[in-house]
Amino acid sequence: MLIINADDWGRSKAETDTTLACHALGSITSVSAMVFMDDSQRAAEIACSQGLDVGLHLNFTEAFSGDAPTRLREAQSRIARFLKCSKYALLFYHPRLRNAFRYVCEAQAEEFQRIYGRPPSRFDGHQHMHLCSNMLFDRIIPRGQRVRGTFSFQRGEKGALNRAYRSLVRWGMTGNYVMPDYFFALSQCLHNRRLERVLELARSAQVELMTHPAQREEYAQLSSEKFRAVLGRTGSHTHSQNARTPRP
Repeated sequence: MLIINADDWGRSKAETDTTLACHALGSITSVSAMVFMDDSQRAAEIACSQGLDVGLHLNFTEAFSGDAPTRLREAQSRIARFLKCSKYALLFYHPRLRNAFRYVCEAQAEEFQRIYGRPPSRFDGHQHMHLCSNMLFDRIIPRGQRVRGTFSFQRGEKGALNRAYRSLVRWGMTGNYVMPDYFFALSQCLHNRRLERVLELARSAQVELMTHPAQREEYAQLSSEKFRAVLGRTGSHTHSQNARTPRP
């Protein structure tokens, strides 16, 4: 099964509209929504009217551009300063931000419930910060939820430490969350043969392919007849993430 998921739904009108256009073409199967952003409310209304499969795109690093409580803005700002101070910050647990992480996560989940009228079908994170140490060690996302895992790489694609870290994260999530078997980004598949590998894996496993339709190259790929023809020729069929329970 191939899941083609578009991130940043509701972040802005342009991002919502380009994603919606790709969904209409059948090039994406689900979206991950940001809340407390400029287009969050309109995006929720569209998703509900269109019957879209929508997850929550947790945001710890980008300032909320829509209406949000002052306390929430302040808590997110403290988290953002920590996570953006170094590219390795997500590896470290910050005990003084323990309550802030939980509050900011739960506030976004509650806002999603309010504007969509239902819980999110899964959780992932803006800039993948749902996988930072504070989130994982405290298991802030409730157990048993569908959660995006780490990127999948072939042997030799990344250094040994990088692969070891990703393996450790996935090991820690297994048994607590439901994850796709593999996770890739469309941006990594535009100029090489990786897309063929992704489609081949999707014949026998559940594969998530992340995309950002507002990016020009990705939109061109998603909206092209060639892309849809490739999906058809390989026999890889896309489905909603609610179609079946992925293997842990």
